[in-house]
Amino acid sequence: MDHQERIARFEHMVQADPDNDMAHFSLGGAYAQANRHEDAAREYMRCVEINPDMSKAYQLAGAEFIKAGQEANAADILTSGFAVAAAKGDLMPRNAIEALLKQIGRPVPDLDDATGRAADDAAARGSFVCRRTGRAGSRLPEPPLRGAIGQWIFENISAETWRAWIGQGTKVINELRLDFSKEKDQEAYDKHMREYLGIDDDLYNSLQR
Repeated sequence: MDHQERIARFEHMVQADPDNDMAHFSLGGAYAQANRHEDAAREYMRCVEINPDMSKAYQLAGAEFIKAGQEANAADILTSGFAVAAAKGDLMPRNAIEALLKQIGRPVPDLDDATGRAADDAAARGSFVCRRTGRAGSRLPEPPLRGAIGQWIFENISAETWRAWIGQGTKVINELRLDFSKEKDQEAYDKHMREYLGIDDDLYNSLQR
Protein backbone atom coordinates (compact mmCIF):
# COMPACT_ATOMS: atom_id res chain seq x y z
CA MET A 1 0.00 0.00 0.00
CA ASP A 2 1.50 3.37 -1.00
CA HIS A 3 1.40 6.58 1.06
CA GLN A 4 -1.71 7.97 -0.61
CA GLU A 5 -3.65 4.74 -0.14
CA ARG A 6 -2.73 4.64 3.55
CA ILE A 7 -3.68 8.29 3.99
CA ALA A 8 -7.01 7.82 2.22
CA ARG A 9 -7.79 4.75 4.32
CA PHE A 10 -7.15 6.45 7.64
CA GLU A 11 -8.75 9.74 6.59
CA HIS A 12 -11.91 7.77 5.87
CA MET A 13 -11.65 6.08 9.25
CA VAL A 14 -11.22 9.41 11.06
CA GLN A 15 -14.19 10.90 9.24
CA ALA A 16 -16.34 7.90 10.13
CA ASP A 17 -15.28 7.93 13.80
CA PRO A 18 -13.69 11.28 14.77
CA ASP A 19 -13.27 10.28 18.43
CA ASN A 20 -11.20 7.20 17.60
CA ASP A 21 -7.75 7.95 19.04
CA MET A 22 -6.07 5.04 17.27
CA ALA A 23 -7.44 6.19 13.90
CA HIS A 24 -5.89 9.64 14.44
CA PHE A 25 -2.66 7.97 15.58
CA SER A 26 -2.55 5.88 12.41
CA LEU A 27 -3.37 8.87 10.20
CA GLY A 28 -0.57 10.82 11.88
CA GLY A 29 1.83 8.02 11.02
CA ALA A 30 0.63 7.94 7.41
CA TYR A 31 1.11 11.70 7.06
CA ALA A 32 4.57 11.44 8.63
CA GLN A 33 5.63 8.79 6.13
CA ALA A 34 4.50 11.11 3.33
CA ASN A 35 6.55 13.98 4.84
CA ARG A 36 3.39 15.96 5.64
CA HIS A 37 4.85 16.89 9.00
CA GLU A 38 2.44 19.61 10.11
CA ASP A 39 -0.55 17.44 9.23
CA ALA A 40 1.03 14.56 11.13
CA ALA A 41 1.61 16.72 14.20
CA ARG A 42 -2.01 17.91 14.17
CA GLU A 43 -3.29 14.32 14.07
CA TYR A 44 -1.07 13.32 16.99
CA MET A 45 -2.35 16.39 18.84
CA ARG A 46 -5.91 15.25 18.20
CA CYS A 47 -4.94 11.86 19.56
CA VAL A 48 -3.72 13.53 22.77
CA GLU A 49 -6.95 15.51 23.08
CA ILE A 50 -8.94 12.28 22.97
CA ASN A 51 -6.54 10.23 25.09
CA PRO A 52 -4.39 12.50 27.29
CA ASP A 53 -2.46 9.52 28.69
CA MET A 54 -0.97 8.42 25.35
CA SER A 55 2.59 9.59 26.01
CA LYS A 56 3.88 8.29 22.66
CA ALA A 57 1.53 10.68 20.83
CA TYR A 58 3.07 13.68 22.63
CA GLN A 59 6.53 12.51 21.56
CA LEU A 60 5.55 12.04 17.92
CA ALA A 61 3.63 15.32 17.78
CA GLY A 62 6.69 17.16 19.04
CA ALA A 63 8.98 15.40 16.58
CA GLU A 64 6.72 16.27 13.66
CA PHE A 65 6.39 19.91 14.74
CA ILE A 66 10.19 20.10 14.81
CA LYS A 67 10.37 18.72 11.26
CA ALA A 68 7.75 21.30 10.24
CA GLY A 69 9.92 24.10 11.67
CA GLN A 70 7.44 24.91 14.46
CA GLU A 71 9.68 24.69 17.50
CA ALA A 72 7.41 26.72 19.79
CA ASN A 73 4.55 24.28 19.22
CA ALA A 74 6.97 21.39 19.64
CA ALA A 75 8.22 22.74 22.98
CA ASP A 76 4.68 23.13 24.33
CA ILE A 77 3.52 19.61 23.49
CA LEU A 78 6.81 17.99 24.50
CA THR A 79 6.82 19.73 27.88
CA SER A 80 3.28 18.49 28.54
CA GLY A 81 4.18 15.03 27.30
CA PHE A 82 7.24 14.80 29.52
CA ALA A 83 5.06 15.25 32.60
CA VAL A 84 2.57 12.64 31.38
CA ALA A 85 5.27 10.10 30.53
CA ALA A 86 7.06 10.63 33.84
CA ALA A 87 3.85 10.29 35.84
CA LYS A 88 2.92 7.07 34.03
CA GLY A 89 6.41 5.62 34.22
CA ASP A 90 6.71 5.43 30.42
CA LEU A 91 10.49 5.49 30.37
CA MET A 92 11.18 5.30 26.63
CA PRO A 93 8.79 8.09 25.56
CA ARG A 94 10.03 10.20 28.47
CA ASN A 95 13.65 9.80 27.44
CA ALA A 96 12.80 10.47 23.79
CA ILE A 97 10.90 13.63 24.75
CA GLU A 98 13.84 14.79 26.87
CA ALA A 99 16.18 14.33 23.90
CA LEU A 100 13.84 16.28 21.62
CA LEU A 101 13.61 19.16 24.09
CA LYS A 102 17.39 19.31 24.31
CA GLN A 103 17.62 19.15 20.51
CA ILE A 104 15.68 22.40 20.19
CA GLY A 105 17.39 24.02 23.17
CA ARG A 106 14.38 23.98 25.49
CA PRO A 107 14.53 23.17 29.21
CA VAL A 108 13.58 19.73 30.44
CA PRO A 109 11.01 19.94 33.26
CA ASP A 110 12.48 19.35 36.70
CA LEU A 111 10.38 16.48 38.02
CA ASP A 112 10.83 14.14 40.92
CA ASP A 113 12.06 11.06 39.06
CA ALA A 114 10.96 8.44 41.57
CA THR A 115 10.30 5.99 38.77
CA GLY A 116 13.84 6.24 37.46
CA ARG A 117 15.33 5.79 40.93
CA ALA A 118 13.11 2.77 41.56
CA ALA A 119 14.29 1.23 38.29
CA ASP A 120 17.94 1.84 39.22
CA ASP A 121 17.37 0.27 42.62
CA ALA A 122 15.66 -2.73 41.07
CA ALA A 123 18.47 -3.18 38.56
CA ALA A 124 21.01 -3.01 41.35
CA ARG A 125 19.15 -5.80 43.17
CA GLY A 126 19.21 -7.93 40.04
CA SER A 127 15.48 -7.57 39.32
CA PHE A 128 14.20 -7.59 35.75
CA VAL A 129 13.54 -4.03 34.58
CA CYS A 130 11.21 -3.36 31.64
CA ARG A 131 12.97 -1.28 29.01
CA ARG A 132 9.75 0.46 28.01
CA THR A 133 8.54 1.56 31.45
CA GLY A 134 11.72 1.52 33.53
CA ARG A 135 9.84 -0.43 36.18
CA ALA A 136 10.79 -3.68 37.85
CA GLY A 137 8.59 -6.50 36.62
CA SER A 138 8.32 -10.18 35.79
CA ARG A 139 10.02 -11.87 32.88
CA LEU A 140 7.90 -13.46 30.21
CA PRO A 141 8.13 -17.26 30.41
CA GLU A 142 9.21 -17.41 26.74
CA PRO A 143 9.40 -15.18 23.66
CA PRO A 144 5.82 -14.20 22.76
CA LEU A 145 6.58 -14.16 19.02
CA ARG A 146 8.87 -16.04 16.69
CA GLY A 147 12.10 -14.58 15.41
CA ALA A 148 14.30 -11.69 16.44
CA ILE A 149 11.41 -9.41 17.44
CA GLY A 150 10.04 -12.00 19.83
CA GLN A 151 13.49 -12.54 21.33
CA TRP A 152 13.98 -8.79 21.82
CA ILE A 153 10.62 -8.54 23.56
CA PHE A 154 11.53 -11.48 25.79
CA GLU A 155 14.83 -9.85 26.77
CA ASN A 156 13.57 -6.29 27.23
CA ILE A 157 9.82 -6.17 27.95
CA SER A 158 8.18 -7.26 31.18
CA ALA A 159 5.22 -9.62 31.33
CA GLU A 160 3.18 -6.77 32.81
CA THR A 161 3.92 -4.47 29.86
CA TRP A 162 3.23 -7.26 27.38
CA ARG A 163 -0.17 -7.92 29.00
CA ALA A 164 -0.91 -4.19 28.78
CA TRP A 165 -0.12 -4.34 25.07
CA ILE A 166 -2.49 -7.28 24.58
CA GLY A 167 -5.26 -5.07 26.00
CA GLN A 168 -4.22 -2.16 23.80
CA GLY A 169 -3.84 -4.47 20.83
CA THR A 170 -7.42 -5.63 21.24
CA LYS A 171 -8.45 -1.97 21.12
CA VAL A 172 -6.41 -1.48 17.94
CA ILE A 173 -8.10 -4.48 16.30
CA ASN A 174 -11.58 -3.33 17.24
CA GLU A 175 -11.20 0.39 16.55
CA LEU A 176 -9.33 -0.03 13.25
CA ARG A 177 -11.53 -2.99 12.27
CA LEU A 178 -8.52 -5.07 11.35
CA ASP A 179 -8.93 -8.31 9.43
CA PHE A 180 -5.85 -10.50 9.87
CA SER A 181 -6.59 -12.35 6.65
CA LYS A 182 -5.39 -9.15 4.95
CA GLU A 183 -1.66 -8.55 4.92
CA LYS A 184 -2.01 -4.76 5.22
CA ASP A 185 -4.10 -5.15 8.40
CA GLN A 186 -1.52 -7.48 9.95
CA GLU A 187 1.16 -4.91 9.08
CA ALA A 188 -0.90 -2.15 10.74
CA TYR A 189 -1.25 -4.23 13.91
CA ASP A 190 2.47 -5.05 13.98
CA LYS A 191 3.38 -1.37 13.53
CA HIS A 192 1.19 -0.35 16.47
CA MET A 193 2.76 -3.09 18.58
CA ARG A 194 6.26 -1.91 17.78
CA GLU A 195 5.36 1.71 18.54
CA TYR A 196 3.77 0.72 21.85
CA LEU A 197 6.78 -1.34 22.92
CA GLY A 198 9.34 1.25 21.82
CA ILE A 199 10.75 -0.62 18.83
CA ASP A 200 11.62 2.27 16.53
CA ASP A 201 12.46 1.90 12.84
CA ASP A 202 16.22 1.76 13.40
CA LEU A 203 15.91 -0.97 16.01
CA TYR A 204 13.38 -2.86 13.91
CA ASN A 205 15.62 -2.78 10.85
CA SER A 206 18.62 -3.95 12.88
CA LEU A 207 16.60 -6.89 14.22
CA GLN A 208 15.59 -7.86 10.70
CA ARG A 209 19.16 -8.26 9.49
